[in-house]
Amino acid sequence: QVQLVESGGGLVQPGGSLRLSCVVSGSAFSIDATGWYRQASGKERELVAGITSGGSTNYADSVKGRFTISRDNAKNTVYLQMNSPKPEDTAVYYCNAEISSSEYLYWGVEVWGQGTLVTVSS
Repeated sequence: QVQLVESGGGLVQPGGSLRLSCVVSGSAFSIDATGWYRQASGKERELVAGITSGGSTNYADSVKGRFTISRDNAKNTVYLQMNSPKPEDTAVYYCNAEISSSEYLYWGVEVWGQGTLVTVSS
């Protein structure tokens, strides 16, 4: 079983900063790509940032210049650095990974974490 666990959410003031972490655990798998999504109350889940196995990144227009996605391959961990958050960034943030396994013969399977709540308020 491959599991994603997010952490680092909480209450942050506008103009502050927050760092989310996502740990991917399991065995006999590789990570093809990882992304952060968010879902605000009453809205659909949307992509915030993504990073491929080759290190290419992409961001939603609404967070460009403020959020940064990165990873630590040795720890199987992906991060989302949130700088200058705004009230409209308030949402549950989910980590997503596309994984493959040569051992168990599957490719491009999506795995989701349970989410961590980020509240931006003064």
